Amino acid sequence: MRRQQIDHILTTMLESHDNVSDLNFTVEKPLQVESSGHLEPVSINPAIPMLTPFQSEIVALNLIDGDRRLTRMLLSTGSCDTSYQLAGKARFRVNIFSQKGYLSTVMRQLATRVPTIEEMKLPPAFRKMAEERNGLILITGATGSGKSTSLAAILNEINENKSVHVVTLEDPLEYVHAQKKSTFNQRELGADFDTFAGGMRAALRQAPKVILVGEMRDKETIEIALSAAETGHLVMSTLHTTDAGATVNRILGFFEREEEKQIRIRLSDAVRWIACQRLLPKIGGGRVAAFEIMGTNLRVKDSVLHGESEGKTFYDIIEQGQPFGMMTFDQCITDLYQQGLITEETAMSYASRRAIVGRAIDALKAQRGEKTTAIEGLKMDSEYGKGYGQER
Repeated sequence: MRRQQIDHILTTMLESHDNVSDLNFTVEKPLQVESSGHLEPVSINPAIPMLTPFQSEIVALNLIDGDRRLTRMLLSTGSCDTSYQLAGKARFRVNIFSQKGYLSTVMRQLATRVPTIEEMKLPPAFRKMAEERNGLILITGATGSGKSTSLAAILNEINENKSVHVVTLEDPLEYVHAQKKSTFNQRELGADFDTFAGGMRAALRQAPKVILVGEMRDKETIEIALSAAETGHLVMSTLHTTDAGATVNRILGFFEREEEKQIRIRLSDAVRWIACQRLLPKIGGGRVAAFEIMGTNLRVKDSVLHGESEGKTFYDIIEQGQPFGMMTFDQCITDLYQQGLITEETAMSYASRRAIVGRAIDALKAQRGEKTTAIEGLKMDSEYGKGYGQER
């Protein structure tokens, strides 16, 4: 199969549905795209009703394109990451992996233009993140929840307003930032540096004010990121966690128990913001982002230092910190429901604490004059107790 044929297949898949985010090549399945969060089959001429192991392998090998490093990584670890450019149409982040002895490929479509905070309608806290001068900012969430896009919007805000040196360490490059007010040096894993830890060490000698680490994957990278944040750099990165409390615990989990106290001290001083994201199905199609945002204050620092306790959980602190730009997922989900962007069923299924969201939705319904319960036809039993004395 030649590159022209691969490009024709990719183009057909991209144009087959609206809002395509991923292309999926899996043995014994047809060509598939993810559209608005759902996998959809793709028809192509000549027809491919079901991918054979040979076809799936040919696609993967064409994307690897003879790269020895990627081939060695695929054989030794079972997966590899790369990028692919579909001329004039799209860029992709590519993951090729082995499953049941076959090769599967998932290609995430990358935006061709860097988004802005206004376009994405991000909460005001994201603008405050771009104004930070040092410390650690973490954007967390599941794969495909838009973490990289939110980070790109923050970096774009810095690029528009600050004259600083920005170094990014990515796997692969997702958004290509233009040279505006800031100076950007974007480095790709494999092509420009070997490991995130090694890239971080080198970045500290490159005189940056802002460092983006694509993902904190190991203890060494986290240690260097903390050191950079402590020495006057603004460090941004991502983690795969569900909320702010889980993010702190995930970082602590990389270290030995005897190191925990020291790491808690360093983390409490370094963290500026933790923003967690989830994508929810939107009324009318598409998806909308919900956020949990935790900024730093004395209560947050105390909980990082000593751990959560009754009445001093991160959830409680964030809930009470709404005037300072913080928000829980439940507060954000309630706002999305109030705006008519999501259904009640969606709100309840994605809530962190369903009882809290349920009460908030009932209050909104009461304000609108809507029913808050499905129970109907209740009345007083006027006959209850009559004749009790006569029977005795």
